[in-house]
Amino acid sequence: MAPEMNDGETHPGRRPAPPAAADAAAETEPAAAPAPQPGPGADAGAEEPGVDAGVEALPVPEADADADADAGTPPAPGAEGSDGPDGADGPDEADGEDPDAKTPSLPGSHAGPGTTPAPDAPGVDPRVAAVRRVGAAGRRWRAVQLGACAALLAVAMTAGAVAVGALRDGGGRAVATSAAVSPGLLAGGNLDAGVTSLQAHLRTQPRDFGSWATLGLAYVEQARTQGDPSRYPQARKAFDTSLALRADNDQALAGLAALAAARHDFRGALADADRALEQNPYNERALCSRVDALVELGRYDEASEAAGTADARRPGIPVFTRYAYVHELRGDVTTARRVLTQALDAATGPGDIAYVATQLGQLAWNQGDYPAALAHYARALAADDGYLPALEGRARAQAASGRREEAVKGLEAVVARYPLPGPLVALGELYEARGAAGDAARARDQYALVDAWTALARANGVDVDLDTALAAADHGDRAAALRAARAEWARRHTVHTADALAWALHVDGRDTEALGYARQATATGYRNAGFLYHLGMIERATGHTADARAHLTSALELNPGFSPLGARTARSALTALTAPPAQTTPRTTEGGR
Repeated sequence: MAPEMNDGETHPGRRPAPPAAADAAAETEPAAAPAPQPGPGADAGAEEPGVDAGVEALPVPEADADADADAGTPPAPGAEGSDGPDGADGPDEADGEDPDAKTPSLPGSHAGPGTTPAPDAPGVDPRVAAVRRVGAAGRRWRAVQLGACAALLAVAMTAGAVAVGALRDGGGRAVATSAAVSPGLLAGGNLDAGVTSLQAHLRTQPRDFGSWATLGLAYVEQARTQGDPSRYPQARKAFDTSLALRADNDQALAGLAALAAARHDFRGALADADRALEQNPYNERALCSRVDALVELGRYDEASEAAGTADARRPGIPVFTRYAYVHELRGDVTTARRVLTQALDAATGPGDIAYVATQLGQLAWNQGDYPAALAHYARALAADDGYLPALEGRARAQAASGRREEAVKGLEAVVARYPLPGPLVALGELYEARGAAGDAARARDQYALVDAWTALARANGVDVDLDTALAAADHGDRAAALRAARAEWARRHTVHTADALAWALHVDGRDTEALGYARQATATGYRNAGFLYHLGMIERATGHTADARAHLTSALELNPGFSPLGARTARSALTALTAPPAQTTPRTTEGGR
């Protein structure tokens, strides 16, 4: 149990979730579950859909409202009729297979309307094409590494299948064998290889509902880490297929909760997590998704209770990191650091080590301790040299430490592989701060790619209003930023949405209205230099000079390199606030009066 986890305090906030694919593999069942009994009024002789009726009867989700932008979905890596990840060929058809027998098609594996045209094909949004070209080009270098990992995962899956018994029982019922999938091989840099191997496995064992659920979570993780939201409709199809094979199985329901959270549908995430927990109160992914959803909905008291429940039922790294973050959001950095350190000491796999070490790096960076942050990022990258959050965090810490050229090169490498909004904005601001020849144009290119990613995400069902508000307020359409911030605030009241709305109002010239939101964003005690900077600038604009001076000073003392451009502006504003008033010679009238 995490230290002081059940102390009864309210802990608002959310730590970004650990790798979803690893959680999915850990949640699988150790053996086949019995077939569900017919419900009231059902024909006693009716067969379970898609089981005894034959493989061809398996319901496979077609394009519908839940896969709202499937027309933009690329073929799945390694899927039939397509190349594997980064150009690798997909597995061949099994020898002796009946060519007329139908099996569930893998999400995104079919040719035709569901495939994605080439980036430059007519009709493709040029912004979306730009994101896909950047991401695809940057990922090719990992193809050789991933091939070896795919072989290892296939071996692990085969060994696990032997351990849990036959893949089908005498009645042909659906079974779960995805416990054979190694979490370590599905996480981090092995994710694409894991997806390819899962797809190959499901072509031969299409009734393995646990592996369908694991594949769905792997797609969610691909979308998150590779900046490709087109994976989300594929994930939904995989989860739907899993549920068609075994209705209300907690693995797929927990996967739907993770998918909804990834799309920023936190009400949906909460509902799906609750459904999963009704089936299995100890499902770790569902327990963690429930905490995340409550926090993102601003229901902090309930989130704290949910974290306590998760800690009591499934203590472990995913719960501990959330526990640490909610303490950090209340200003209790000491407890947050202690819990993360204990979690890192308990971590054994490379994925867990990289994840927890990166959280420690972020915590240190937020407090302005750049040497400690760099040390933690180094440990994370020693465990997984391709772990994107650690690479991004290291570059930010280098920039804050004055190692600007290293930071630029590091962020260039990150966005070349995965053009996500956070590193794109950070790189653009570094270009602006450096101010070398051509840097202004380079910065504009990064901000344009943010717009492209936003368009791609929206096309695949992701609510990106918070991302839009934060990026557009400083580097885009200010009116659009305010619209997005208001829309996000209407959905959920959190410290992050309060800060985004306050800043969008400020840049739109509505400082009096902004002040209340800025104060609400800092009310929990969260030690965030960006929040303090925003509050100080808004107080300065509204004439609260003493408060503005105090908060700008606090921001720069806490984390003097919190933003290449924001920190520079904060220093200039503080200088103006603390400068003595200019001396003027009083005018006199004739006669010396």
